[in-house]
Amino acid sequence: MIDATIEALVNAAIDAGLITEQDRIYSRNRVLAKLNKLDFEAPTFVPQDTIPDLLETLAGEAVKSGLIEDLLEEKDRFMAEVMDVFVSKPSEVTSTFEALRATDVTAATDFFYRMSQASNYIQTKRIANNISYKTPTRYGTLDITINLSKPEKDPREIARARLQPAPETNYPKGLLAIENEGYGGHLKHPARANHRIIPLTLGGEAWSFQYSPYLYYNEHSILLSNEVRDMVIDRAAFERLLDFTTQFPHYFAGSNADLPIVGGSILTHDHYQAGRYRFAMDDAKVVETYRSDRYDQVEIETLFWPLSVVRLRSRQKEQLVMLANQLLGHWREYADGDIVPYSGETRHNTVTPIARRRDGRYELDLVLRNNRTSEAHPDGIFHPHADVHHIKRENIGLIEVMGLAVLPARLKTELEQVVRYVDGEDVIVADMHKAWAESLKEKSGDARHIVEQAVGDKFVKCLENAGVFKQTTDGQARFNAFMRSLLSHVDKVEYGTPSTGMNR
Repeated sequence: MIDATIEALVNAAIDAGLITEQDRIYSRNRVLAKLNKLDFEAPTFVPQDTIPDLLETLAGEAVKSGLIEDLLEEKDRFMAEVMDVFVSKPSEVTSTFEALRATDVTAATDFFYRMSQASNYIQTKRIANNISYKTPTRYGTLDITINLSKPEKDPREIARARLQPAPETNYPKGLLAIENEGYGGHLKHPARANHRIIPLTLGGEAWSFQYSPYLYYNEHSILLSNEVRDMVIDRAAFERLLDFTTQFPHYFAGSNADLPIVGGSILTHDHYQAGRYRFAMDDAKVVETYRSDRYDQVEIETLFWPLSVVRLRSRQKEQLVMLANQLLGHWREYADGDIVPYSGETRHNTVTPIARRRDGRYELDLVLRNNRTSEAHPDGIFHPHADVHHIKRENIGLIEVMGLAVLPARLKTELEQVVRYVDGEDVIVADMHKAWAESLKEKSGDARHIVEQAVGDKFVKCLENAGVFKQTTDGQARFNAFMRSLLSHVDKVEYGTPSTGMNR
């Protein structure tokens, strides 16, 4: 049986283009070695399972034979080591990528994306567990995802971690460090034996390109600085994001903000996210248009979106970068009501930038953010408020900013209970959802549709909470006042000089 599984895996790797027929015997023997197996008998029947399923079967055999413990992290490490047999060396992957890129950049990313899926680095089987749907809102059709792709920690793994602390090592330097390529992993660091990255130059610096193992959207990729350093949003960041879209015009690139609460989960390594997906924010309606005498080649717009977005558009990349830099500097110092830029020396204002190419022009969306907290809102004034925490309490990062909700796994069970309750069943609903579920019960229609739409409405409220200038008459008047003050300032300063506050 196990020989048939090994042969099926070799066949699947050939079909996926990871290896050729010439590599069959070598690859088979290397997998046999991973299993400490000395012999092989050609099977009469070979199953047609997927690579992830075949790997799980082999991992199960490794557990039975005592090679590894029956723990998820050990099985993941084993499966990564097995797939490393079939994945080309980094130099070979890069050589193929660059050869394709020389004539067709889309063919290059298609190759790398398919390889990253076939190698099981992108966890296609686990991603398929996610619950995803679209919901209409006044801002457009938003994406809702309940994230079930990252498995929960096994209690035995947690117990073992307490008894056997992870080795004291600073290698790799972090989860995004380039040293992860091919790394075997340990108790507190994931296995990356089957991981490959592509070297890039962005803004004259050494960066790298990889796909996310847990995709949230099509071709979800990560751009990471080869130097491990804190995230910073500045002129150089804008230049790098636009540089990436110059090199890969079919991809967008964006960055989380560089401050806690409004930023991402990893602020200690400069990195961006990219991909090939059209988010709802891409198609947001224009509220106001503006012009600058100094930056007359740049179209300036504010958008009808729950967060406060300034869209800059131009064929002149340099003018775009300069105006974006001026806006960032002005926003860093800007105060208006709850928008307080500093508490002592602690900065609160920053932006979430997103770059893309459209119709031959560059677009740079700058989403205004503020991470200040208050007694009434200890998690953040411009952060999901308490009344939506039963759905989402986590940060509103880059992906959510663009209109894709990443919701916690607990909601799979909790929302199913709410659906049944709304449908009239006598079920127990989690305390945090009771009042909400009771209000939904008063609606007529399909219970699941009612709950799904209500979750979308809650996500919209999360985003609106994060908006510094609300989509109200007063909020838009204040947004307009900010834009007028920005452009008045920009058109008065010496050309190319950063706004005040850039070196506070």
